[in-house]
Amino acid sequence: MTSVSHAFTRAGLAVVLASVGWSAGAAAQDPRAALDPITSAVIKHPITTSSAAARARFLEGLREFDLGRFIDANVRFKAAVAADPDFAFAYLNVANTANSLADFKTNLALAEQHAAGASEAERLQIQMARKGFDNDLAGQLALGQQLVEKYPDSPRAWLALAGAQIGLNKNEDARASITKALEISPKLYVAHATIGNDYIFGEPHDFTKALEHMQAAEALAPDESNAHLLVGDAYRAQRNLEKARDEYLRGHELDPKSAVLLVKAGHANTFLGDYTAARADYDSAMAVGRANEKAAYAPFRAYVSVYAGDPEAAITELNQLVASVDGMGVPDPKANKVAALTNVVVIATHTRNRAAAERALKQLEPLLMQQADEAANPAFKRGQQAQIAYLEGWTAARRGDYASAQKQADRINQLLAPDANPRKLEPMHQLEGFIALYQGKNTEAAAHLRQGNLLDPYIKYQFAVATEGAGDPAQAKKLFREIADYNFNALGFALIRRDAQQKASPGT
Repeated sequence: MTSVSHAFTRAGLAVVLASVGWSAGAAAQDPRAALDPITSAVIKHPITTSSAAARARFLEGLREFDLGRFIDANVRFKAAVAADPDFAFAYLNVANTANSLADFKTNLALAEQHAAGASEAERLQIQMARKGFDNDLAGQLALGQQLVEKYPDSPRAWLALAGAQIGLNKNEDARASITKALEISPKLYVAHATIGNDYIFGEPHDFTKALEHMQAAEALAPDESNAHLLVGDAYRAQRNLEKARDEYLRGHELDPKSAVLLVKAGHANTFLGDYTAARADYDSAMAVGRANEKAAYAPFRAYVSVYAGDPEAAITELNQLVASVDGMGVPDPKANKVAALTNVVVIATHTRNRAAAERALKQLEPLLMQQADEAANPAFKRGQQAQIAYLEGWTAARRGDYASAQKQADRINQLLAPDANPRKLEPMHQLEGFIALYQGKNTEAAAHLRQGNLLDPYIKYQFAVATEGAGDPAQAKKLFREIADYNFNALGFALIRRDAQQKASPGT
């Protein structure tokens, strides 16, 4: 389900990194240096540090970042700032790979503190990160455009711009930017991965092109586990679940410590209906997980019960996670509690389990505001408050208290008004859509839901229901088919998958 709180992770910030060359001596000592030509050996973008050791560690981090090894990248970026405490761009990338809100906030501030000594390219990307944290996606886009104007020959600049464009759902523009990056550097691994993912998850979809780019990435790094993850995702988008699972398991063979490949195999088995195998995959992923992975991957195991038609079991499992997460040794237990409790609210609200929803909200709301206090960012705080209003409003609408739900929709509008984000009112429109839909006002509901986040399969499903009720069964059927074919694991999809498949079938 859609969240209106601000992500502080690399995806939300839409900052893509850049690099210069480093010494042959360092490369000779690094067994993974053979991957540098498709990652960190990409030049045309300045990095400012006087320390050879810091530069070497930074470039190692960039390589691992490009290859989807974010935990390893974070370790190397931290080593870079340890070697050069004035290395602004390295602080930014510690923030981008942070394992907690506190680490993100601290390292973004350090990047800004040392930005005066950085290059203009580095400063612009630090500013882009700040704009993302402030929910100023319009400002982030403007900075990305400045970046490519000043560094038109840097593929990294074009990827940074593409990240900002993707954040605004400007997918055609983003694809043009990534294509420009590939024209400059055809063998840049992360560019193939980025455009492939956009063809899968952005609209309009093109799963054929997605597979082409993922296979191009795999050809560049055939023994890299992440390459098999990418190809597996493309096969999954094409509904070729067995081949997807085979790719994920091949990737795990190449890197047995990788938890994410096991999670992906679990997703494939979930959609294949092999719930026992899926749970075993998720258990294995949690057993080898590092940093936040042990807790972050646990909800997927609970989702299996939702797919299997037992949402109460999922609620029980998620509540057990909340109770145990403090003892799991993860860097950010609070964020993992927030995620699990939000899942409980979503399941309980959808299934009209008012008591479970209210219990979860009572635990969740103080945690969201604690995060807001830790962030010490007005936009972030408004986002947290809007998230509370959204969930309170949705639960009210679900129980038929439309007046209370409307007050929360109005509150979202008021809270997010200052944000320079063209997508800021998506949650308000979704809540307005629920309020209308539950009262049988299908035309009004469709008008609002159309302005929600239709990349969220749950919202897209509600839009399809409203469209059908408003008298357009042909368009609704098309939407139901698109939703039924979605093979990526999200709680909202778990809740409506069976209904979407039924409505998409020819006989309905």
